[in-house]
Amino acid sequence: MADAGRGSWAILFGVYAAVVYDIISATNSSPQTTEINASVRADTLMKWVNLGLLQAAGFVLLGAIAAKSWAPIAGGGAAAVLLYWQYQHAKESGLAKGGPGTEVLGGYG
Repeated sequence: MADAGRGSWAILFGVYAAVVYDIISATNSSPQTTEINASVRADTLMKWVNLGLLQAAGFVLLGAIAAKSWAPIAGGGAAAVLLYWQYQHAKESGLAKGGPGTEVLGGYG
């Protein structure tokens, strides 16, 4: 039973990684859609990524305090770094490639 605490740590890590992914999903489109429409979305994209990460950080911090564990911070932090990198890459790649997007700014088709 010496590893019982590691099981709890692993569960907390996974739960709080998922919390960060869920919050970012609720505040942003997918990186794929972002890349396709970077010419229209680049101005507001990172604002919403940062707002989502700020919300996620609050939940992760509360989880770490409640669990008295660093696992939520480790899981949430890993997810936050990966998601930030994905959206930053999507933005940069979409702007560099150009091309037609699937959205029209300021109206409907």
